[in-house]
Amino acid sequence: MDFFKSQESLTTMGWILRGIVGFVFLIIAAKMMGQRSISQLRFLDFIIALTLGNIIAHPLSDEQLGLKGSMITTVSLVILYIVAIWLSLKIPLFKQFFDPPAITLIQEGKLDYRNLSKAKLTIDFLYAELRKSSVEDISKVAFAAWEPGGTLSVFVNTAYQPVTPADLKLPMQPFNLTKPIIADGHIEHTLLSEIGKDREWLETEILPHSLNNVILATVDSILKVKVHVVRRP
Repeated sequence: MDFFKSQESLTTMGWILRGIVGFVFLIIAAKMMGQRSISQLRFLDFIIALTLGNIIAHPLSDEQLGLKGSMITTVSLVILYIVAIWLSLKIPLFKQFFDPPAITLIQEGKLDYRNLSKAKLTIDFLYAELRKSSVEDISKVAFAAWEPGGTLSVFVNTAYQPVTPADLKLPMQPFNLTKPIIADGHIEHTLLSEIGKDREWLETEILPHSLNNVILATVDSILKVKVHVVRRP
């Protein structure tokens, strides 16, 4: 455990062990903070990610710094992060501070330049974001807002929205969700249990293929299995 402490120099194995411990520790810290911290970064998420990265990076590159202090500091910050998230869920004032409301940029085809400046965005950047939503003209936008997570939400006017089967009163099939039941050659046992089936049922459904040869297979809402990728002979 000497690699935990400050050293004049570390052996190759010491550096490897310090890297492994740091990597596993960061994974555990990220799991404690939840999926929100690894999605679109908001204000609080950005601060915590930047801080944790700097704290754990130094002892991983400097043998004269121990891991113990950095790990204690990281745990303290993770606890503060969780408390701040809890406070933002319970107290509106904290919520407004940590998760500010979206900034309206376009309303009924008109650009709000003051809010654009407030969001610190340029018109070129706004158009680039609009193009990602397949919108080339601001006049077609009914509403667009800059979200706290750093994304642009765009809603076009109804006159420019695609026609749907419901608009044409056409008969529609019910929604059919497809999920991978064999992925990368491995059976998704959790999904099998969820649909109330077993391995023998799956082997029958993928015939004439065998389980050892199937790389990807999916099952839909009506329990129809489809084989997509098979290993080459």
